[in-house]
This record gives sequence, C-alpha cells and structure tokens, in this order.
Amino acid sequence: MPRGSSPKRERQYEHIKQSAKQRGESTGRAEEIAARTVNKERARSGEARTASRTSTKDMSSSRRGGLRSHSGAGGPTREQLYAEARRRGVKGRSSMTKAQLARAVGR
Repeated sequence: MPRGSSPKRERQYEHIKQSAKQRGESTGRAEEIAARTVNKERARSGEARTASRTSTKDMSSSRRGGLRSHSGAGGPTREQLYAEARRRGVKGRSSMTKAQLARAVGR
C-alpha cells in the first residue's frame, strides 16, 4: 500500500487479497488485483494525487465485481468455474469449456 493510506484502505486491500486467494489466484496475482482495486477506489474518492479518466468516470470496481460474480447474463466467469473445479478436484478441467465446467461443478 502507498504511504499515507488510511486504515480503511489497508483493511480493504487485505480483504480483497484474501478473497482472490480463496478463488484460487496466486499470491502475486491476488496482490495485484487488490492493489489495482484499492488504487481505483482511492482515485474515485479523491484520495489519490493523480487519477486516470477511466478510474474516475468508469464503473466502480465493487459494482463491476457484483455484476460479474454469480448474477447477470453470463453468471460466473470461466476462471471462477475453473477455480471451483480445481478446489473440488474435477479431472480434465483444463480442457473443458465454460459450459462443461458449469455442469461439472453443478451450476
């Protein structure tokens, strides 16, 4: 986390990092996801010195995550289904399509 970040942002970073690791992401990827998300939220709320146009004008990270999770037109992403299949030990998961993974994990 950058210097001067608030305790709230520290907690948010740790929570996002742990959630990503539970979904099956590597530690490095989980840290990257958490840092990008927290930095975007800081920019949107005016806590960051500089902010890109997409950070301030685009949909918030939490809204996008909520839309992509388990609702909406597509439901969970292939990566989310793959991570769940890996946790359950499904054989042949690497060559499965999104629809096949959904059937294999019972969705």
